[in-house]
Amino acid sequence: MPPPSLATAFSPLDLAALGFFVAVWIGYGFAVGRMRGRRVSLSGVMNGQREVWARQMILRDNRVVDTTINASLQNGTAFFASTSLIALGGVLTLSRSGDDVLTLFGALPFGAVASRTAWELKVAGLAVVFVYAFFKFAWAYRLFNYGAILIGAVPPKGAGVSAGEMERAARRAAAMNIAAGSHFARGQRAFFFALAYLGWFVGAWLLILATAGVVAVMWRRQFASEIREALLAEDDPLARARLP
Repeated sequence: MPPPSLATAFSPLDLAALGFFVAVWIGYGFAVGRMRGRRVSLSGVMNGQREVWARQMILRDNRVVDTTINASLQNGTAFFASTSLIALGGVLTLSRSGDDVLTLFGALPFGAVASRTAWELKVAGLAVVFVYAFFKFAWAYRLFNYGAILIGAVPPKGAGVSAGEMERAARRAAAMNIAAGSHFARGQRAFFFALAYLGWFVGAWLLILATAGVVAVMWRRQFASEIREALLAEDDPLARARLP
C-alpha cells in the first residue's frame, strides 16, 4: 500500500493554511531585507549602527570594548542554538505521544479530529522549523567567531597603516557582524513562526489566525515601533534641530 500523500492526509483548507504560513514567512523575510530609505526595517537601521561601531573601533587604542560586545552577541547566539535543540527534543517526544494527544484533542469542543498520519506530518513540519532555527543560530555563532578574528585583524591606532587600509579592515569586520546578525534574526524569526505553527495542531483556521497575528507583531516591531522611530529621528537633521 503506497504511503499517504499530503493531499490524502490533509484537507484543502489545511493545505491552504500551510501555503499561507509558508508564503507569509518568505514574504516577511523578503520585506525586512529589501526595504530601504525611510521604510527601512529596525534590523536595517541596526546594521547601519554596526557600521558606525566598526568606524569607531578604528579610533580606539584599546579594543576590549569591541571584543566584549562581540562576545556578548556570540553568547546570546549560543543560548538560542541550545534552546532550539531542546525544543527539537521536545518535538521528538511529542511525536511518540500521538495517540494520547489525538485522544485529548478529540475530546475538546474546538479540537479538530486528525488522523495519525496527519499528526505525524505536522510534528515533522515543526521539527523542520526547529532544525532550520538551529542551523541559523549555529552559523551565526560561527560568523560571530569570524567577526572576533576580523576585529583582531584591524590594525591598531598609530601602527603606521594608511587610513584607507584601516577603513577596509573595519568594513570587513562590520560586514561579518551584519551577516551574523542576519542569520541570528532568521533563527529568531523561525522561533516566532513556530509559535504560529502550533495553531495547526488545533485547526487550519487557527494556523491562519496565529500566522497573521505573529507577523503583525513582528511587522510592527520592525517598521512601526517607537525604538525604530527614535533611531531614525537621530539620523534626521530636522529632528536633531528640534532637540533642546
